[in-house]
Amino acid sequence: MAMTKDCVLLNTTLFFLAFLTGSALEANDSVTFSGTQAMEYLEAICELGPRPSGSKGMEKQRELLIRHFQKAGAKVFRQAFRSRDGRTGDWVHMENLIVSWHPDRDDRVLLGVHYDTRPYPDRDRRDPQGVFIGANDGASGVAVLMELADSMLQIKGSVGVDFVFFDAEEYVFEEERDSYCLGSLFFARQYATSRKAGTISHAYRCGVILDMVGDRNLTIWQEQQSVDWPDTRPVVESIWATAKQLKIREFVPRPKYVVNDDHVPLRMTGGIPTCDIIDFDYPHWHTTQDIPANCSAHSLGLVGQVMLSWLQKNY
Repeated sequence: MAMTKDCVLLNTTLFFLAFLTGSALEANDSVTFSGTQAMEYLEAICELGPRPSGSKGMEKQRELLIRHFQKAGAKVFRQAFRSRDGRTGDWVHMENLIVSWHPDRDDRVLLGVHYDTRPYPDRDRRDPQGVFIGANDGASGVAVLMELADSMLQIKGSVGVDFVFFDAEEYVFEEERDSYCLGSLFFARQYATSRKAGTISHAYRCGVILDMVGDRNLTIWQEQQSVDWPDTRPVVESIWATAKQLKIREFVPRPKYVVNDDHVPLRMTGGIPTCDIIDFDYPHWHTTQDIPANCSAHSLGLVGQVMLSWLQKNY
C-alpha cells in the first residue's frame, strides 16, 4: 500500500445503516476465533519464503490456500491476469483467489487481503535488496481469513461472504514508475463491467480490507478515506462499535492516516463501499525485520474476534 493525502447517494448510506440497526442477527456464541491457530498459519506461510507476484513462493502459497479453503467447505475461484515486470518488460502471471461461502446467495459481503509480498525490503537501511518475508505485511491478513474459515459455515444469516485474496498489491520495484493494487483494480473492473452487462447476479453490500493486522504492539486507527466517504463510514462505525462492545481498545475510533490500499479501487472502480483496517504504526514495514517474531497470536486474535463478531451480528 502507499501513503498519500466523492460522494455517493445518501440513500445508500441510509439503507446500510438501517440494515445494521434493523436486521442484525444474534451472534452464535459457539463460534470462536483462535489467535494461536492464526499465528500458526502465519508462521506456515512465512516458511514458504518471499511471495512476490509470479514467484515460486507465491505459487506454493496459492496451492496451500486453495487446499485449505476447499477442505473447509468453500468454493474457490481463480481469477488470472497478468502484468509486466517493470525491470525486464516480461509478462508475469498473477491470480486473485475468490473464496466463496454460500455462493448461491446474491446479496454478499467481501473480506479482502493482499497475499503477495513486496519484492524487496526497500525501506531497510542496511539491506534494501535483502529477503522480505512479509509476516505482517502480507501473511497476517491471510492468516486471519484462514482461521475464520472454520466458522463461516456455522454463521447463521442470509448474506453470502467472499474472501478475496488480491495478487500484486505491491509488485513495486520503483515508486515513481510502478503501480500499486493491480489485483484489486483488475477485480473491481471485472466486477463493475459484469454488473453493468448483467452477466452476474450477485452484488456486494460492502467490503473490508485487512492489512498489517499482526503487529505485536497493535493499534488500529480508522483510515481517513474510509471515514470521509459517506458510503463507507457506516461500515467503519459498525466495525469499531463491535470492537467497543468486545472491549478491544486496540481499535481506536479516530482517523489518523490516509492509506491508498486495495479498498480504493474496490470503492472507486468497483462501486463497493469498502473500508481499510490497517495498523500503519509498524516500525518493520518493508524491512527485513517483518518476520513472525514481530507479530503475535494475541493481535491476530483481537482482529479475528472483531471480524467474526461483526459478521455474526450483521450478516
